[in-house]
Amino acid sequence: MPRRFVLSALLAVALLSCPLLLFRASAGEHAPPPAGVATSYPALDQHPNEQVAIAADPYNTKEKASIFRFKYLEYGFMPIRIIVTNNGDKPISLIDARINFITAAGDKIPAAEPEDIERRLGVKRPDSGYKLPGPLPRVGNKSSKNKDVDEDFHTYEYSAVAVEAHTTRAGFLFYDVQGLANPLAGAKLNLRMLRNSDGKELFYFEIPFDKYLATKGATATN
Repeated sequence: MPRRFVLSALLAVALLSCPLLLFRASAGEHAPPPAGVATSYPALDQHPNEQVAIAADPYNTKEKASIFRFKYLEYGFMPIRIIVTNNGDKPISLIDARINFITAAGDKIPAAEPEDIERRLGVKRPDSGYKLPGPLPRVGNKSSKNKDVDEDFHTYEYSAVAVEAHTTRAGFLFYDVQGLANPLAGAKLNLRMLRNSDGKELFYFEIPFDKYLATKGATATN
C-alpha cells in the first residue's frame, strides 16, 4: 500500500483521537497555561510556503516551572513547551518526528522519558513498553514509580501525532541539560521528519533560543 494512503489513514485516526488528547491535558490537578499561536513566541521557526510555524517555550525559571508537580530544574531537566501551528488547509503529521535539543557545542539531546528522570533519582524499574520514535508516547505501561513525574508526563507531555488544518497543538518535552552552565545560550531545538497529508517531508525546523533569552525575564534559573 502506498505510503500516502497509509499516512492518510493514520492521520484520520489521530485526528479522531485529538479530543482525547486535549482531555488528557486538562485532567490533571495543575491545568497547563493556555497556548497561543506559535508566532506569538520569541523562539520560533516558520515556513510560509508550508504554512506551518513551530515555537519552543523553555520553562527554565522556577516561576514558570512551578506548574509542575516535580522540580525538574533542580535535577537538571528542562521542560520545553512545543507549540505547532498549522495554517494550511490539510493536517500535518508528527508520527515520525524527531525533536532534539542541540547544545551550543553541537551535542544532540533527545527528549527524556520518565525512567531517565528516575535514574537521576536512583529509582530502578523494569522496562515499561516499546518507545515509538520522536515525541510519541510509549506503547504499553508508561507508569512511573514517582507519582509526581508520572502525573506530569500524563498531563503535559506532547502527544498530538497530527495537527489539523488551522489549528495549534502544544505540549511539553523534557531535556536532560545537567552540567550545562547556561543550556539555552547558543542552543536550538531541531525538528525533523514532519510530513504533510500526502506523506511528503516538510523542510526541517530549527529554533534558536537566543531570541528567547533576549526577552525580559528569560534568565535561566537551575
